[in-house]
Parts: sequence; C-alpha cells; structure tokens
Amino acid sequence: MGFEKKDLDVVLVPCGLLIMFVYHFHLLYRYLHQPHTTVMGFENFNKRFWVQAIMQGDKRDIGACLGVISSNISAATFLASILLTLCSMIGAWISNTNNFKSDLIYGDTRPSTLSIKYISLLICFLLAFACFIQSARHFVHANYLISTPSPGVPPKSVEVAVIRGGDFWSIGLRALYFALNLLLWFFGPIPMFVCSIFMVLFLHYLDSNTMPLIEHEFDGKQVVKKVEQRVSEMAMAIHMPSHQN
Repeated sequence: MGFEKKDLDVVLVPCGLLIMFVYHFHLLYRYLHQPHTTVMGFENFNKRFWVQAIMQGDKRDIGACLGVISSNISAATFLASILLTLCSMIGAWISNTNNFKSDLIYGDTRPSTLSIKYISLLICFLLAFACFIQSARHFVHANYLISTPSPGVPPKSVEVAVIRGGDFWSIGLRALYFALNLLLWFFGPIPMFVCSIFMVLFLHYLDSNTMPLIEHEFDGKQVVKKVEQRVSEMAMAIHMPSHQN
C-alpha cells in the first residue's frame, strides 16, 4: 500500500501542532524564569509600576485609571462577542449535512476528518472566548478596587487583578493563533503546516524583548507627604471633640 494524499494529514498536521506547542512551552519557560526576555514579562513589569504609582500617589487620578481599565474591558468583551458568534456559526455548519469538499484540497476530505477539523476549531474558539471573559472579569474587579474610596485597599490586590486580566488576554490571543492554523487545515494539511512554521517565526519576533527593564523609582517625598497628611488629619479629628467641649 503506497502513500496516499490523505496520509498527509496524519504526518503534517501533528508536526505543525507540535511546532506550535514546543514554541509555546519554550515561551512559557522564558516567561516564568526569564520574564525580562519576553514582551509579556516586560509589560507586566510596567503594569506593576502603574498600579504602585496609582496606589501610592498623593491623589488618585480615578478618571484616567478607570479609562484604561474600561478600554481593556471593552476590547475583551468585543472579542468574546465575536467568538461566541463564530462558535454559533460553526455549530450550525456542523449540523448541516453539506460537506466542504473541493478538488483543490490536497489531503483527506472524508466526512470524519472534516468533523475533526470543525470540532478542533470550535474548541479553540471556545477556549479563546472563555479566556476573554475571564480577562474582562479580572479587569472589572480591578476597576472596583481602584475606585474604592477607602485608602486601605492593598496595592497587591489591584496588581494581581490587572496582571491576571492581561494573562488571560494573552492566552485568548494564543488560542486564536492556533485557530488560524486549524482554519487553514480546511484547505489542506500543507497550508496548515506552512502556516505553523511562519506563525512561530512571526510570534518569536513579537514575543522577544530586547529592551532593558525601566528602573521605576517612586518619589519618597510624596510618600512622606502623604503619611504626614494622614497624621495631621487624624490629629485634627482627635482634637476637634475637645474644642467642641
């Protein structure tokens, strides 16, 4: 039995997915152990400074802060809505009896393989949808923490909410990158494999960071001034009843 064109799916598709998974595992290792070499680690470093600058400043610019968070929430909900629509369309297409067949596709065009393609693409879209929803949830939580009138909100809580929102956003984008590869699989295993190679090269360019970390420094005078202001307010609150008496 010779090598047939339908056997290309068995060879090229797993190889393309393996290339994508190996790259992302390598990126995850760099993100955990050498975060400064990745764009996500560089952005998280700047986000931590942004949160600390907000929580430790003399006055919180609530309008600007909520504007930044709201833009992230709007983007996450917009992509989640689009993905939900795409999932509904794929589900309706799967239930249709018509199959996508063409002589231009050099690969396996059996109905069972076509069903695997639809299901794989649907899983990627659903994963991206869930990640964008979680991203919006964490950004909404950060919105509540930043707008809390009490000064006792720990900056670490805001930082965790903002960082997690960004992480879920990144995972959602990665799921869309995998979905693009699976979408090209509908046109054959060769376009899917070629797309995997170019996708990894493109992502390596986007994910690599060569810029040094910015040494953010806080103005100690502002922190001391804020503490002195709170102490004076407490002293005034204590002495006010005695004057009234």
